[in-house]
Amino acid sequence: MFDICPLDFTYLDVEHLPSVYFNDVNHGLNPKSAECIRHVRPYYQLATDLANGTSAQYNFITPNVCHDGHEGISPCDALESKDNTLRGDTWLKQNVPMITNSAQYKEGGALIIVWDEAEDSGAFSDGPIGMFILSPFAKGCGKKAYSNSIHYDHSSTLKTMQEIFQVGPLLRAAGNPLTKDLSDFFRENGEQCEE
Repeated sequence: MFDICPLDFTYLDVEHLPSVYFNDVNHGLNPKSAECIRHVRPYYQLATDLANGTSAQYNFITPNVCHDGHEGISPCDALESKDNTLRGDTWLKQNVPMITNSAQYKEGGALIIVWDEAEDSGAFSDGPIGMFILSPFAKGCGKKAYSNSIHYDHSSTLKTMQEIFQVGPLLRAAGNPLTKDLSDFFRENGEQCEE
C-alpha cells in the first residue's frame, strides 16, 4: 500500500480502489495531488452528496476489508459478526437503499454490485463471480429478476463503463471484440415497464 491522497485508508484495501493508480489522478504517486484529493473521496461523503444532489456522475465504491466479504478477516468492530459473508451482507443492506432511494439513482442511475473474485479454492475457485445490476432501466423493471447465460468477466464491466462515458480507447480485454458488454441487462431505449 502506498500513501496517496490524504484520506484515511484504515481498513481499506487500496488495491480495490483503481483510480488512485491512474497517472492523471495521482500525478506520479504524489500524496498531495489536487486531482486525487478532489476526486477520491471518503465513502461517508456519498450520503451527503446524494442528499444534496451533488454526487458525481460516476462513483466507484469499495467497502473496507471488514465488509468486502473476504475470508479470514476479523471484524473491525467487536459488535459485528465474525462471519465475513454476514458482515458484507449487512453492509449492503445498510448502504444499497441509501443509493437506490436517491433522486439521482431514480432519474437514471445504475448500481452494479460485483465481486472481485470467486472462492479461494474448491469447485468454484474459477467462478462464477457474483454480480447484481440495479437500475430503473434494467430488464425486469425492479419487479422481477433477469438473468442470461452470456459469458461476462470483469472486462465486460470495464467495457460497459467506457462505452457509457465514451472513454477510449477500450482498455486491454475490454477492447477485444469478443468481450461482451452488459447491455443485455438493460431495456431498449423507449421500452416501458408494465404498471
